[in-house]
Amino acid sequence: MASQEKPATPSPSSPPPPQPPARDGFGRIGGFGGGAGGGAYPNPPDAAPPDAATLREQWRFAVRQYSRMYSHAWGTAILAGGAFFALGWLVKGSNPLPSRGEPHASNDAKANEEKK
Repeated sequence: MASQEKPATPSPSSPPPPQPPARDGFGRIGGFGGGAGGGAYPNPPDAAPPDAATLREQWRFAVRQYSRMYSHAWGTAILAGGAFFALGWLVKGSNPLPSRGEPHASNDAKANEEKK
């Protein structure tokens, strides 16, 4: 018969320190549901509507942020356009825009010359 052994009792020690809740990339606590509370907001709504000065300051901040992103987007688009134009110039060996090249004879003029 197998002898029965008593399980070893763990020595009394302090419990591990509590871990802070994990946050996702958007600042929400926990996974998809927003944490253990199941939909808890990390930034709960204000108890009272903010005063006019706070709203004005928040609006100005938002306008500055939007203006900064808008100008960055335009700057990036212009730089990308210039880079693609330069790449086309390198690949083709001349101006890649046909409208800026040498004037070509029209198709009608070529057709008339062939008939003669």
